[in-house]
Amino acid sequence: MLDQARQRCAEFQSRLKEAGIDLAIMTDESSIAYLAGFWGYLSVEFGRPTFLLVRPDAAPQVITPLMESEMVAAMTWVENVTTWEDAGSNRWENVLSRAIGSPGKVGVELAALPPIVRNWFDDQMPGIQLHDVAPILGEMRMIKSPEEIEVMKQAGEIAGAMMHGAEGALGEGRPEYEAALAVIEAGTRKAAGFLTARGWEAFISPMIHNLQIMQSGTDTSMVHRRASVKPLEKGDPVYFCFCNMAQFKQYKLGFDRMFFIKEVSDEAAEVQQAAIDAQQAAIAAIRPGVTAESIAQAADAVYRERGYATGYRTGRSIGMAYLESPELKHGDKTVLQAGMTFAVDGGISVDGRFGGRIGDSVAVTETGYQYITEYPRKILTVNR
Repeated sequence: MLDQARQRCAEFQSRLKEAGIDLAIMTDESSIAYLAGFWGYLSVEFGRPTFLLVRPDAAPQVITPLMESEMVAAMTWVENVTTWEDAGSNRWENVLSRAIGSPGKVGVELAALPPIVRNWFDDQMPGIQLHDVAPILGEMRMIKSPEEIEVMKQAGEIAGAMMHGAEGALGEGRPEYEAALAVIEAGTRKAAGFLTARGWEAFISPMIHNLQIMQSGTDTSMVHRRASVKPLEKGDPVYFCFCNMAQFKQYKLGFDRMFFIKEVSDEAAEVQQAAIDAQQAAIAAIRPGVTAESIAQAADAVYRERGYATGYRTGRSIGMAYLESPELKHGDKTVLQAGMTFAVDGGISVDGRFGGRIGDSVAVTETGYQYITEYPRKILTVNR
């Protein structure tokens, strides 16, 4: 992984040179992980930014809090790791200013720049125009290497274990949060099986975390509600979304399934089957040479045929960030290429009553696609 990060950084440096950027200051965790091979577990939320400074013709530099520096140095291939402290002359503002010097043309990821950093630029360097380098890096990140896709397949196996754990914890009268706990345990145990306690991997936590996106009953129309103490009832639909939980070595997937407790009404089955069929139509349309929006059009044709409408995008590119480019939605005319990876969803909401949901992650191949996530793609009933 570190060799790939080094190679990606070299490619990024070449592209910066072509674009006339003298210095790129990267602050987004996923971008730093992509280029430098490390990430932390506490960051700018506590007022402590980390920076990766990339110049076209010089070795990159990491600037990170002193308390994080030992782990950063153990994880990254970058040799120049500079530290800053919470108070005194070595605050991050001063360390960053010294590292920047006379920067020339500066690039940042404008949409991901933390407000405290943006405010510092506005106050302390008002004469510097910040140029957006997100499109440069985004174009690189569209196509995943075979090694990256292998890591994503491991994440897919972890996600499958999570869903098995979720299904096994469902039953009439059981509270939602018990299934969320089962997801964490099953996923963590599966992830641990892919890791060793040596080298770079020693710093990779297997722990599955974040609040479980889960709804049941009439609340399934609330797409992103979280697991609660609510007991499950006979006939309830139960929806799990792992989009902020199914991840491994920073690679993030999309993965969703709906279950029904003991029985499913005809209307709920009709909605769920329409969501499944729309998703399958979208996935069947994936291949190199077609546009991103054409995949959404394939799903929308099914929705219209069944008498439904959806306001959701059909999918999004996935990788080290939760959302990358392109997106499978109307207006995105990006041409699909082998090596792209997507979360592809089927989704219908019947407001205040229930919804139909399914989601998988796939990779575009030379001839079509392959699934990264695997779980039955049908109406799922739990008989407990």
